[in-house]
Order: sequence, then structure tokens, then C-alpha cells
Amino acid sequence: MTKTSESAPLSVAMVTLGCARNEVDSEELAGRLEAGGFRLVDDPADADTVVVNTCGFVEAAKKDSVDTLLEAADLKVEHGGRAQAVVAVGCLAERYGHELASSLPEADAVLGFDDYPDIAARLRSIVAGEQHQAHTPQDRRLLLPITPVERSLSDAAVPGHASGPASVRRRLDAGPTAALKLASGCDRRCTFCAIPSFRGAFVSRRPTDVVAEARWLAEQGARELFLVSENSTSYGKDLGDIRLLETLLPELAAVEGVARVRVSYLQPAETRPGLIEAIATTPGVVPYFDLSFQHASASVLRRMRRFGDPDSFLGLLEQVRALAPTAGVRSNVIVGFPGETEEEFATLCDFLVAARMDVTGVFGYSDEDGTEAAGFEGKLDDDEIRARTEHVSTLVEELNAQRAEERIGEQVEVLVESVDAGEIVGRAAHQGPEVDGTTMLLDAPEARVGDIVAAVVVATDGVDLIAEVARQ
Repeated sequence: MTKTSESAPLSVAMVTLGCARNEVDSEELAGRLEAGGFRLVDDPADADTVVVNTCGFVEAAKKDSVDTLLEAADLKVEHGGRAQAVVAVGCLAERYGHELASSLPEADAVLGFDDYPDIAARLRSIVAGEQHQAHTPQDRRLLLPITPVERSLSDAAVPGHASGPASVRRRLDAGPTAALKLASGCDRRCTFCAIPSFRGAFVSRRPTDVVAEARWLAEQGARELFLVSENSTSYGKDLGDIRLLETLLPELAAVEGVARVRVSYLQPAETRPGLIEAIATTPGVVPYFDLSFQHASASVLRRMRRFGDPDSFLGLLEQVRALAPTAGVRSNVIVGFPGETEEEFATLCDFLVAARMDVTGVFGYSDEDGTEAAGFEGKLDDDEIRARTEHVSTLVEELNAQRAEERIGEQVEVLVESVDAGEIVGRAAHQGPEVDGTTMLLDAPEARVGDIVAAVVVATDGVDLIAEVARQ
């Protein structure tokens, strides 16, 4: 291990905000830092330097990121903290660069994605007092060829895509579920979304790298692989095979030690019958469909530069449930998009009632810097957006609870995630990590974290389930 002096190596704490894709990026950064001579610690108060992997998705996430950076900066002077440097990385840092650095002097440096390959050297110089010049943000889609199949020739930094996982990734969470990145970036041009501008154009990881990392994660104790990207339905298009995910899923499910594989973020307009069949029927792959509908009105979707309508979306759900009647379905919707009429709003509500989804995330529309929709006319006032958001939130809370109640009597396979003072909690196959509810197991005294337990649902609490162990 490389040391900067005769004393102990510099310690570093990683603080991760945002989505599962960020979790993968943090673990890659942690691996690079450990390989570069840093000692990883869990508590920022015990660290020489704190790296905050920020989220830049929506306004609330940006605020959380700034607040977390300020809290980390306080450790330098309060509570006996030892931090010598606080560094911002991640989406907020990449998206705003020098603007964030100028407005947040409490952070000692703001690093972009291009700094990731040399993160250890960057941090060491920052701790030594050297000034780091924050980058000027650019549209990262322009760093890659327009033609997808030519992108493999680019040397642009793509977080989470390093090969040789055992040397570049270090697990920060010992839980039985691990995120595994399929791809990064997005080629779609949704008018409300800024993510492609700072995450870049769509780039698939090579299947050999994905499978190798899956094996490594299984060796580290992962029982469920959570496949993440900005658009999993596009996986393989830049590698010359748009149906590559269908052939990859059985390989991942066959990895020794892996009990189940879950796919996240499917673009409805690209969700083809073969992919539905692969997710619904491949042994070891859970029938779970994370479908990003965003709205149901065809006219609103066109303004979003997306495609679909209630009939096509309900038809898609019919295909799913014909193959897997108990499949889990989750989605997100945006309420109050510019120009949304009462009729279009009613179309969304009617669709949600008919769709019978397990979980629905509801977001009130807000302008995002650099997006096309920020310049649209017909903006609804904040009070109207808030009222519509509250209405839909109340509606889906009731609908999702009803869907959970429909599962009473259903047999489920529960991955145990925590055992605390006799309370055993995990997730059934239809429940994704963090956001889709949990299942509490009754009468399972021998269950351990990582076990898969067959149980029968006997009660619900909102979207959460209560289940008894199935008796032979």
C-alpha cells in the first residue's frame, strides 16, 4: 500500500446520495482510493477527507446534496472532527462544476467525472493544500460519437464502467443486494430531463465485464443483483445487438451464489415482447417491471417527447401479467407539466386506477436548467401543481395499498435483509430495493440475512406486506 508519509495512510469516507447508479460509482471511487493508498472509514467524523457523491436530479435532491456538503464541512471545525478536506463529486458536481465551487466555498474541491480515474492523486493534492480548478460543464453527449456502435472507441470517462471489478470496486454496503451497472447515459431527448447532458450519451458495458462483476459481487456476498442504468431497454444497441439483455439475463441468473436478478428502468416505448418474456419467465430473474410511464395522456407525452397513451400502456401491462400474473410493476409520473389541461390530468388519473401498479412515484413538475420544457409556455402556477400533485399522491397511496391487499394469500419468496431483535424484514420478488416497500416475516426464528424464505402474505400495511413462513 502506498503511503504519503511514515504515518498511517490518509483516511476517506464516502457519502452517497441519490440513486443506485450513484452507489455503483461510489464503490468504484472507493476501490480506486483504496488502491491508491487511502484507508476507507464509515464515519465522516473519523476521516481525513470526506467525499460526497452528490445527486443533481431535481431541486430537492440538489438541496440535499448541498446540505450534506455543508454538514461535512462543519466536521472540520466542530465535534472534534479531523476532516482536512471535503470534496464534491457526482452528478451535481459534474452538472455545475465551477459554478458550484464558487457558490459553495465550504467545499475544498469540486471534481467532475473526468477526475475519477485519478481520484486518489486528486484527493492527495487537495489534502496537501493544492488548489483544484473546477471544470466548466459541457454537454457530455458531445464527447461520444453520434453513431452508437462507434462509442466503444472513445476514451471518455464513464463512471462505473471500469473493467476488472475486483481491483476497481469496493463494496460499501454488506447487504445481500448489490447494484450492477448495465450502461450509462441516455440517447433520448425528453424535454423535462437534464440527465443526458451531464451523464452523456448511452454506452453499454460489455457483457463479459457485467458477468465478471456479477461473479465478484456474488463472492462478496450479494444474493440479489439489481441491474441499473438510465435506460435498460437500450442495452446492447451500441454493441450491435439490441436484444443482448435477453441473452445476458440467463447468464447472470446462473452465477453461483446469485439467488435472483432484477432489472430496473425500462422505457415503455422500447419494451419489446422478447424482453418482457425474458424478465417474466427466465428462472432466477424476478418478474419485476420498472416502467417509466411519466404520464398517460398522449398529448402530454408528445410535449415530453415521449410516446404512448393509456391503451398502449395498459396493453403492455396485459402482456406482462399474461406471462406473470403476480409480477411487480412500478412507475413514476410527472404532474403539472406545462400545458397540462384538466382533461389530460384526468386521463392520467384514470390510467393509474386501471393500471393496478404496486408502487407509483409522483413528482410535481419543476423547471430544470438547460431543458427544453423550461422554455415552454403554458406553465401552471405553483399552487395548481401542488394541488394536482397532492391529489395524485393521495390517489396512488390508496391504489398501491389496494394492490398490496390483493396479494393477501399469495405465496412470496422473501430475501431477508435485516434481523433485529427478532424482527425479520426483507423484500418479496415484486419489491425493488429502497423504494418499493418491504415484507415482515412472522415465525421465522432461524432466518438469517441473505436467506430466501418462502412465505404466505397474511396482512398489509400500506405497500408493506406481513407474511408467515410457508409450512411444508
